[in-house]
Amino acid sequence: MAKAIKLDIMSDPICPWCYIGKAHLDRALQDHPDHPFAIEWHPFQLNPDMPREGMDRRSYLERKFGGKEGAVRAYAPVVEHAEKAGLKINLEAMQRTPNTLDAHRLIHWAGIEGRQTAAVSALFKAYFVDARDIGDAEVLADIADSIEMDAAVVTRLLKSDVDAQDIRDRDAHSRKMGVNSVPTFIVANTHAVPGAQPPELWAQVIADLTNQQD
Repeated sequence: MAKAIKLDIMSDPICPWCYIGKAHLDRALQDHPDHPFAIEWHPFQLNPDMPREGMDRRSYLERKFGGKEGAVRAYAPVVEHAEKAGLKINLEAMQRTPNTLDAHRLIHWAGIEGRQTAAVSALFKAYFVDARDIGDAEVLADIADSIEMDAAVVTRLLKSDVDAQDIRDRDAHSRKMGVNSVPTFIVANTHAVPGAQPPELWAQVIADLTNQQD
């Protein structure tokens, strides 16, 4: 049996390229079920200064990209690549851009229960497909319930500041190490793979790692 190789993924649940990058990685992993990766997801907030309640999405995008036309231009390649990956992004229905600190806390708690990737998948679906506000505690509790976590426990934790500073510190650590955009994948604690890479690249990485272990 192949020795497990760590694949650390820096990601944000509202990052469309992270959503696309995960889909590409998932496809490669499905095609190579004997892959050596042990995956762990790490927090990176695209908008660490976002108000805790989030903000109106249109206002946020127009401010970030210099008006409506800039926002449309910025999202055109996202839509194109999502469609190629077979993904849906329900842009018209998305009303708010949330602060993702609590979503990252949920991912962390899911990791303790061995449900981390399930939490990441559920958050991407909730935000990009169902256009839900993943900064809202009730939405997060519902997502927790959908992946067989205890929603009551998650609700209680979300009302506290448990692990909030830990998430901020881990985010800051990644930036200090040179991560300035997501997704960023770190293979075996040594090789950084930035961006939403195609399944073919991951297939090659898996083949190379497998050959090294033979």
